[in-house]
Amino acid sequence: MNQSPNPSSFAARRKPASKPWYRSRGWWLKQLHGWHWMSAALSLIGMLLFAATGITLNHASTIAASPTTQALSAQLPAPLLAQLAKPQSEAAPLPAPIVRELEGKLGLDASGKPGEWSDDEVYVALPRPGGDAWISIDRASGAVSAEITDRGWISFANDLHKGRNSGMAWSWFIDIFAGACILFTLTGLFLLYMHAKPRPLTWPLVGLGLVIPLLLVLFFLH
Repeated sequence: MNQSPNPSSFAARRKPASKPWYRSRGWWLKQLHGWHWMSAALSLIGMLLFAATGITLNHASTIAASPTTQALSAQLPAPLLAQLAKPQSEAAPLPAPIVRELEGKLGLDASGKPGEWSDDEVYVALPRPGGDAWISIDRASGAVSAEITDRGWISFANDLHKGRNSGMAWSWFIDIFAGACILFTLTGLFLLYMHAKPRPLTWPLVGLGLVIPLLLVLFFLH
């Protein structure tokens, strides 16, 4: 005698409902891998630079530098000299026509740089990554003296690492680069979490990355 199918048997054989996309392991892995490789592509070259300069900065006292200094001189024409008569303030920058004149004769750009005005002269400091420069103008005669100091490419790279005298554009780069590194690190940490089960050394190694610097700070820094 044929028996009619039991509805409960169909329910038992029914496939479980699929998880929503945002709860799927595959979806999260795809997203994390995508953001991880994009942040890596943006930050790896910068990370190489900052890691290398971290070593050179750590050994700055043992890395010899041989600064080179170049002295320059020029003469302001009389029409421009008159523009030095009445500065707007004690820290006013040089007038634009004088800036253009000096850039053409000395190759130094003093635009927007604050000046130090005295009764006899105006002095403009022009610090730069890996070196320094300055301009001094005699307000009576228009005689210009300048000096450029270059401390070498290692000093240049070290100053870029610190953001020393590198301008607003480089400051923005450091902030964006740091954000990419944070994203790279966080997505890497989540990927470690998702792949850690068959790799028992994952969390002990991550823990070492925290414990070692913590112990150094606690016991060896005075």
